[in-house]
Amino acid sequence: MKKEIQISLLPEQVFLEEELLKSVSLFLKLEKERINHIEIIKRSIDARRTPINYQLKAHVYVDEDFTEVENTFNYQNVENSSDFVVIIGSGPAGLFAALQALEFGVKPIIFERGKDVRTRRKDLAIINKEGVVNPESNYCYGEGGAGTYSDGKLYTRSKKRGNVKRVLEALVYHGADKNILVDAHPHIGTNKLPQLIASIREQIISCGGEIHFDSKMTDIAIESGKVKGIVINDNLNVSCEKLILATGHSARDIYFLLDKKGIKQEYKSFAMGVRVEHSQILIDKLQYKCNGVRGEYLPPASYSLVEQTEDRGVYSFCMCPGGVIAPCATSEGEVVTNGWSPSKRNNPFSNSGIVTEVRWDDISEFHSYGPLAGVYFQKRVEEKCWEIAGQGQKVPAQRMIDFVEGVKSEDLPKTSYYPGITSVQLSDVLPKFITKALKEGFKAFKSKMKGYYTNEAVLHAVESRTSSPVRIPRDKESFEHVEVKGLYPIGEGAGYAGGIVSAAIDGQRCIEVIVNGKALD
Repeated sequence: MKKEIQISLLPEQVFLEEELLKSVSLFLKLEKERINHIEIIKRSIDARRTPINYQLKAHVYVDEDFTEVENTFNYQNVENSSDFVVIIGSGPAGLFAALQALEFGVKPIIFERGKDVRTRRKDLAIINKEGVVNPESNYCYGEGGAGTYSDGKLYTRSKKRGNVKRVLEALVYHGADKNILVDAHPHIGTNKLPQLIASIREQIISCGGEIHFDSKMTDIAIESGKVKGIVINDNLNVSCEKLILATGHSARDIYFLLDKKGIKQEYKSFAMGVRVEHSQILIDKLQYKCNGVRGEYLPPASYSLVEQTEDRGVYSFCMCPGGVIAPCATSEGEVVTNGWSPSKRNNPFSNSGIVTEVRWDDISEFHSYGPLAGVYFQKRVEEKCWEIAGQGQKVPAQRMIDFVEGVKSEDLPKTSYYPGITSVQLSDVLPKFITKALKEGFKAFKSKMKGYYTNEAVLHAVESRTSSPVRIPRDKESFEHVEVKGLYPIGEGAGYAGGIVSAAIDGQRCIEVIVNGKALD
């Protein structure tokens, strides 16, 4: 007999097998010997009470054997298939479009401007240690996309737009820990993602698909409103009639190319702000109401904050417990911050973006750029931060209370941002409307999470690549561009996703539509 239960347990009762069995048997009022297996379906932390509890949903097998069912995927050999799609970009949208293509017997041909996941590491080391940005290989460009080396969070709210479970199962199939199937906020970790991404590449190639690195799309051939081919690296012509754009939110050259070709794009609101860093011990104290020693069965604490200020919201974004702040510029002459955590989240700092919305009306001086107004606004702020911080990869920084009170920080503590920080009045580099909103937000967070508002916290600027500032419009049913047949804009770069899982789902659905005429979910 299989029983489904929902139960609240202490951390050690969840992770110690004998304690879990004892607790479940008491809950069901059964002898332990009758329970053959406990299959956890969902696991989440409830930190609202003391002591901290886990909420579990589980299937309990009573007087019945449990047989684990391995997830399988029908990846077909497409080496000789005449049906193919060309995919630009090997981030989650592109890779999952390719995997879905294999299941339908369609050959995926991926062109990636950056390097393979292993070689890419060398360029990340150079940007951290020498402050030199490779414009084709960095934290944003390369195999796996921006998520590969900037965290690997798998939480998504887009459950109505596709099969989240199927995406997670595919990640496990290619090497991810099975815990991502049950954790409420699953996370892989920057240290483990590269192996997983390499496994997906090997799957695609072994089935006859193609992946070409150091291959940047520099032109699109369009005839009579239909895609006819592309140009790679200005010298290789590739014929195709199905072109999937999965280029990510930082591929500005794609927006410029589409603009030059007269292909319709639209302004999309996005968010900008700073990346704030606290000690992880402090966040543990505040969230777990402990003395800083959270215990071995609780993960480093995270947080989520939001405040509606006078005219716009201020909120935390991409919170990284036990994490590191990374330099995520994609060209020289700019600085950009983002955060990541290793799988164990065992660094001494926690960081999060604290951002606010950038609307069309906020950037009137950039309206002459039309739909690319947000791109040029981003660039202006990033370039200003680069200039004032020393024209390298150091970033402007300020202590939290000093920022709110308008006082330049006399000194700054060491932070996880490896290239270094420069003490600056952040109001000198951030637009006035962003400065105003952030100050109001931090003051409100003071009461929402007592202890969070402290001068030990350091703000790093600028957090600007939260999402695409452009939407490439597509038909809701066909996924094709509204004006160009055979052009399929997907994922974050096109403005239709916000993270690894939602981008992966968008890639899957695009292939389903191309093959079947509609998405299957």
